[in-house]
Amino acid sequence: MATALQHVAVVGAGAAGLCAARRILSRPDRFAPPVLFELSANVGGTWCYEERVGTYDDGRPILSSMYRHLRTNLPKEVMMFPDFPFEEQPSSFLPHQEVRRYLETYCDNYKISPHIRFSTVVEDVKAVVMTTGGEEEQTTWEVISSDGLGCRRTEMFDSVFVCTGHYSDPYIPDVAGLDKFKGQVLHSHAYRSADAFSGLSVVVLGARASGLDISLELANVGARVTLSHGRPPLTFPLPAAIRQSSPVAAVEDDGRIRFQDGSLKEADALLFCTGYKFSFPFLDAQQLALDIQDHLVAPLYRFMMPPAFPSLFFIGICKTICPFPYFDCQVQFALSVLDGSVTLPSRAQMEDEVRQWQQEKVDCGVPLRHLMVMDKDQWEYLSMLAVDAGFPPLPPVVRSLYEEVWRQRQVHPENYRQVNYRLVSDTQWQLVDDAGTSSLMVATQGQQC
Repeated sequence: MATALQHVAVVGAGAAGLCAARRILSRPDRFAPPVLFELSANVGGTWCYEERVGTYDDGRPILSSMYRHLRTNLPKEVMMFPDFPFEEQPSSFLPHQEVRRYLETYCDNYKISPHIRFSTVVEDVKAVVMTTGGEEEQTTWEVISSDGLGCRRTEMFDSVFVCTGHYSDPYIPDVAGLDKFKGQVLHSHAYRSADAFSGLSVVVLGARASGLDISLELANVGARVTLSHGRPPLTFPLPAAIRQSSPVAAVEDDGRIRFQDGSLKEADALLFCTGYKFSFPFLDAQQLALDIQDHLVAPLYRFMMPPAFPSLFFIGICKTICPFPYFDCQVQFALSVLDGSVTLPSRAQMEDEVRQWQQEKVDCGVPLRHLMVMDKDQWEYLSMLAVDAGFPPLPPVVRSLYEEVWRQRQVHPENYRQVNYRLVSDTQWQLVDDAGTSSLMVATQGQQC
């Protein structure tokens, strides 16, 4: 007797959603073609640049957080899906337009577009639990969506992949007296270009990737930048127009900014590069037994599944990762759960594992808001997914080059993107000079990702 095909809903047609669709379509023996729900009229998600900020004419929020001159901070050789390279070109670090084109090519190559419902809002995703004759519970998912033509649908699925990303709902920390600031206040979500800040004094809050990149852009157009952050002082050389400062403490009654070290600063603009909040308005956190905070969603088994409902998958929810390869590993693991190749522990065991991991992190001094930051832990995690689900692990060269670029970024934040790379094998990569010849070959230490 033939096994019934599973029907999967995918929320979002960015990189994670396209990856989920591609892998589902490659398994016609087990899965029906997926249905992708995409809020915008395009594929690419966060990589679709939008000059406007705020809302569209119809009142929908503009989700894009791209700025005009953004270039990737990872080389294409690491950023690509493992079996789908970028088109051959000399530069390793690409403008955002090239990444969007790559995702469009990926979509075309795997014939995903016919399965995408564009300009469609997912209003509600609800678990429907039925008890069979043997008192075994079976969960299906009710998905309610509406399109721009006013058509509202209610459909049932066996599984839902949440691929909405986490770069669209800005997080702005509480700053006492912020309403007294006399200049412009904005989040990097609404930043598009440095041109409007030429000659101005700008306080940038946050010194991670976007804060540092935007500060360098501002300095290049003649802005005077105060880079305010709570990390150890950056030791690499910064332009003279950028000075570091302690975190912002408050805004005084006269509009000046007071920092935690007691110093005061008049500024024309206050720019928050403080990251984003998790936001899933179509999910009922209470029904799913999830705690959804600004920077934490828990408990999630393997950073993907609520133990109470392990046919719902969050893809790419963690931060500081090598994104496209990471998505691909998670999707393959998730499909192995659905097809029965991976047998999950009981709900109680999954919850205990998550609780134990979380407690270990807290005991090591990791703040709750950073519990979903993977960083170096991602490689062991991805290796575990590959072993458990029986798919090929990432080649060690991915980790090696990723970590090399991370080191270069700490030393040369202004010009590390001028270096180009070439993958030679699963364990080796080359530095490539302007003439296209290799100047150095570096072998990995055999790490397994």
